[in-house]
Amino acid sequence: LVSKRAAAMSKPHAGRRSEATRSSVYETDLLRTYLEEWGRNPSHVATVQALVRKRQPKHTNELGWLKDEPGLPKNAMEKIAERFVAVNSHVVRQRVSTDGSTVKLLIQLHDGMQVETVILRYEPQKGKNAVTPDRRRNGAPRSTLCVSSQVGCQMACKFCATGKMGIKGNLTQGEILEQLYHASQITEIRNVVFMGMGEPLNNYCNVVSASKLMMSRKVFNIRRLTISTVGIPTKIKMLSRDLPGCHLALSLHAPSQEKRLEIVPSAKAFPLHKLMDAVHQYLQYARHRSIFVEYILLSGVNDSIEEARNLGILLHDIQVTVNLIPYNPAFPTGEDTFAAPSASSIVAFQKCLREEFGIRTTVRQEMGQDIDGACGQLANKEVKDIEDLPCGMSSISEKKTSLVGILAAIGRTLNFSAR
Repeated sequence: LVSKRAAAMSKPHAGRRSEATRSSVYETDLLRTYLEEWGRNPSHVATVQALVRKRQPKHTNELGWLKDEPGLPKNAMEKIAERFVAVNSHVVRQRVSTDGSTVKLLIQLHDGMQVETVILRYEPQKGKNAVTPDRRRNGAPRSTLCVSSQVGCQMACKFCATGKMGIKGNLTQGEILEQLYHASQITEIRNVVFMGMGEPLNNYCNVVSASKLMMSRKVFNIRRLTISTVGIPTKIKMLSRDLPGCHLALSLHAPSQEKRLEIVPSAKAFPLHKLMDAVHQYLQYARHRSIFVEYILLSGVNDSIEEARNLGILLHDIQVTVNLIPYNPAFPTGEDTFAAPSASSIVAFQKCLREEFGIRTTVRQEMGQDIDGACGQLANKEVKDIEDLPCGMSSISEKKTSLVGILAAIGRTLNFSAR
């Protein structure tokens, strides 16, 4: 009989319909529970997941082939094949940018809901990239994946298309990992950022457990993982203990509680002073002693020199890289109440932070869009490899483009599910 614990793991997540009849092997806790009940070593979980990622036949979702794998208990693998499938989602649409550097996958979950995940590819064999065309680097091709953590989002940021959807439900641990599985069938993924649909810290347990498996050398071996949040203080404090190896990106967008309330409604529940206290505590315990701060620039709202100085004062005592994101229209013509600042305003804002406060400050630079906006526009074709971003105390004050900013913009325009 299936234990009560295993049964509990199969309960539907908030806002979602019931679980699939057969679970994905990437529902790690459930797979481990079954193996323990069968008297088998739970260390086989990672082996099974790694084999499925690398060797699952493309024409089938069945797992009967596992029973013939050397080193795995045949009887247990036969039982797994009866109760589990490789994945419970499938790619229904794939769109590629003109230059081939960006791939968007629309993924349908077992209950019919959809999420989007974005692959950003860097090809060093071409000898250049869009940001540093005169710089040649060695090494293998590498890619970063932007994943979703929820269907929709409940934070309702005023400038965010996904926030308009409201929250449809959390993704399970397996559904988060399946985005990486599908992307890995296209290209090897080296880095992951939680900057797609949803607020990752509102789905904390599933995001943390999925992240640990992503960084597992045996299964996915992700080199660098970044979690972006609009700011939930208690969860930020927990993150430094539960995921010490991840990087934190804070979607701040305003330097004062009053201004933040205008554009980030969740600031009412999570006031700025509590948020900054949590950031300071995070930096005390996290392995990486610096964070990214994402700041969307909205003309006439938060782009003045006064706002820049207030931001500099707020951040002056922490190791931080500020990424300025000129607003990219996320709503249909006539419904959008925001606009991007002028180039001169952006430069002045950046100059203030750099020269008056010595804060590392980057600007996401827009280029043309070549994918229909109705299906989720690409926010930026000028892609910077994540390995060029700062870690710890290293200085990048002269760098002009940040992947965090690029993906933050992609995250707020991931709106396949809203169509």
